[in-house]
Amino acid sequence: MSAPLRGALLIAGTTSDAGKSVVVAGICRMLARRGVRVAPFKAQNMSNNSVVTLDGGEIGRAQALQARACGLEPSVRFNPVLLKPGSDRRSQLVVRGKAVGTVGARDYFTRRQELREVVAAELASLRDEFDVVVCEGAGSPAEINLRATDLANMGLARAADIPVLVVGDIDRGGVLAHLFGTVAVLEPEDQQLIAGFLVNKFRGDVSLLQPGIDQLVALTGRPTLGVLPFAEDLWLDAEDSLGTISGAPVGRPGPPHGSDWLTVAAVRLPRISNSTDIEALACEPGVSVRWADSPHQLATADLVIIPGSKATISDLNWLRANGIADALRDRAATGRPILGVCGGYQMLGTRIVDGVEHTAVAPSSPPGRAAASVAVAAAAGAEVPESATARPCVAEGLGLLDLDIEFADPKIARQVSGIAGAHPLHGYEIHHGRVTRTADPAWLTIEGDPEGSAREAIWGTHVHGLLESDEFRRTWLTEVAARAGRTGFTVAPGTSVATVRSAQLDLLADLVEKHVDLAALDQLIRDGAPAGLAVIDTGIRAGPRSAAP
Repeated sequence: MSAPLRGALLIAGTTSDAGKSVVVAGICRMLARRGVRVAPFKAQNMSNNSVVTLDGGEIGRAQALQARACGLEPSVRFNPVLLKPGSDRRSQLVVRGKAVGTVGARDYFTRRQELREVVAAELASLRDEFDVVVCEGAGSPAEINLRATDLANMGLARAADIPVLVVGDIDRGGVLAHLFGTVAVLEPEDQQLIAGFLVNKFRGDVSLLQPGIDQLVALTGRPTLGVLPFAEDLWLDAEDSLGTISGAPVGRPGPPHGSDWLTVAAVRLPRISNSTDIEALACEPGVSVRWADSPHQLATADLVIIPGSKATISDLNWLRANGIADALRDRAATGRPILGVCGGYQMLGTRIVDGVEHTAVAPSSPPGRAAASVAVAAAAGAEVPESATARPCVAEGLGLLDLDIEFADPKIARQVSGIAGAHPLHGYEIHHGRVTRTADPAWLTIEGDPEGSAREAIWGTHVHGLLESDEFRRTWLTEVAARAGRTGFTVAPGTSVATVRSAQLDLLADLVEKHVDLAALDQLIRDGAPAGLAVIDTGIRAGPRSAAP
């Protein structure tokens, strides 16, 4: 009888969106179905798609999905460091679920030891409690310019002596070069932990790929443990913003239950956050959801959704600059449905005062070209020099709802429950903005208090995940269809987002069980990376060495 499976594994990727998150979820689900006590872990994530845990902390959306794959409630332990980009240069830093400030690259470098200790403590705790911890890397370990501050890839693997499998997305092309190059650019100590590869999203006859896999073994001394096929039905809980491409459909909706389709255009904001809010609609038969970033893409849609934003005023300015703001006003004037969620809700109001995400130069700043440059940078959402005297930025909203918003600390982050009519609601809030005045009827009742706004065919709410409440969603879609004139649209009874999510997790586990060498995977988890793995020496490696793990 074999010994119980105990150990850890790190899934790295050749690129962002190579499939790390879904592979981790699939392995977790597969192990959980075997009775293994398994937990996910991502030391550091960079994403504006997050969820709120039971204790009011924020973690990346992918780690929440992975936790569900394990049969666990999402916890801040599974993603102790989260970066939420607000501009190209600065990100909000969330540690153990709580926002602790904003950082740029230099700030993050100075905090690396503090964050490394947080990561090490959480991982050690999980390894003590669970049989197996399946870790997800961040970006690619081949980003050697970031090696000194790496918490999630080879820095984590070296510190905790965890074997690494590298996933490559063959759908993008060049996967064999990506896999080889990922190993080759690493320093020898890091290479010693790269134990093998996985190929993701393969289409066609795998025998045609086999000669390349054989050559990869010869070149690297490392096996490919599996070739996972492309699965069109895997789309829910997409974390990476690469999935929100303008014009791209969301999900694979079934045919309409009635005679009409209901079409939805979701605005692809530059600093979009919690883009996954719209995915519940794409679970509904007969509901076609697409991303949009221009006015003409909104013209024929029955419903337009403005999702959340990590830079509300900057994204509001973007709506005005590209004509979407005018298109929204035209829709409102003709009674065509609009929904705003969190930042999108705030944009629909009359006034936003933001001294948290977005600041402007104070009147006391010295006049001249330097002050003007700072003002322009602030208006564009860019990093503002710390030496600049700042005051809250005041912006006029779209005026489609009659409410004022003011941003303040601390950030509100909580799971919530409530009702709309007779329908129960569940979701979560993540926002700095508070409604300081409203003249519109409330849309929902959350935790006993009025929440959101409803004015004819315009709705707004701060609650994320609201549309996953199945009964509420069906009732609301019926109203949307009526206001859009889609009299032939009928909601399908019984659609359950939770059931769709569970089925996708099971599909992931099925793919892992069928297409991955499970015996080799178990051995890797139990015994770690084999001793004496080949070191690829290109003869031209140069540059700074990594910091001590």
